[in-house]
Amino acid sequence: MGKVRQFRSGPRKTWWKLTVALLLMLTFFTLILRSIPNEDTSFGLSKPNHLNSIARNTRISEGGDHHSEERWVEIMSWEPRAFLYHNFLTKEECEHLINIAKPDMKKSKVVKEESGKTELSSERTSSGAFLARGRDEIVTNIERRIADFTFIPVEHGEDLQVLHYEVGQKYVPHHDFFTDKLNADITIGGQRAATMLMYLSDVEEGGETVFPDAKGNFSSVPWWNEVSECGKQGLSIKPKMGDALLFWSLNPDATYDQASLHG
Repeated sequence: MGKVRQFRSGPRKTWWKLTVALLLMLTFFTLILRSIPNEDTSFGLSKPNHLNSIARNTRISEGGDHHSEERWVEIMSWEPRAFLYHNFLTKEECEHLINIAKPDMKKSKVVKEESGKTELSSERTSSGAFLARGRDEIVTNIERRIADFTFIPVEHGEDLQVLHYEVGQKYVPHHDFFTDKLNADITIGGQRAATMLMYLSDVEEGGETVFPDAKGNFSSVPWWNEVSECGKQGLSIKPKMGDALLFWSLNPDATYDQASLHG
């Protein structure tokens, strides 16, 4: 009988251990399931990386919702990588940037490839003014918003530059990346990876940002007949107050993206 008892006591102990193990596994899987988002409980909410979620969080950090129109993004091109953020700025923000830049407007300059220095050129006939980083609350909010939407920290960006083009003025097709060693030097800022163009006013005709080397059949887009003759030379983005165009001058491997040529 003693042997029988020893034989039977073994399975009872094993079964007890198995039961505990199963309970632990059940608890573990319950915790996993609880960590998975429930679509029903998040109905009406944006995903963490969704543009509306970023916009909502940005408005909270700026102290409220001052934007009456919904922001949304439109993919314009993958070569170059170009994205149009609709309603990125409010009308009030656009007018504020124009007003504070007006007193300091000067003729725009270009960076010379050979020396890396800036000088006046017939290739660029606009006028412009730089706004110091964090100049006022509105500028600070815009800088933070750019960082939120581009995932590029504020401290990695340049000062905002407000540009003004009269009828007939231009900036010939060019790249925004630096080819000279001076400006590409990491100790003074490093290479320019991307550009955010924010349109501060509407225009009746022309004024498009054109990428002549962009890849794609752009003549098939619905708005093709609305662009100017200059705009029909490639991918064309019509200016609209409050919209912002983000395009990348460098490829993901940090090489020059030649298709980012624009004017």
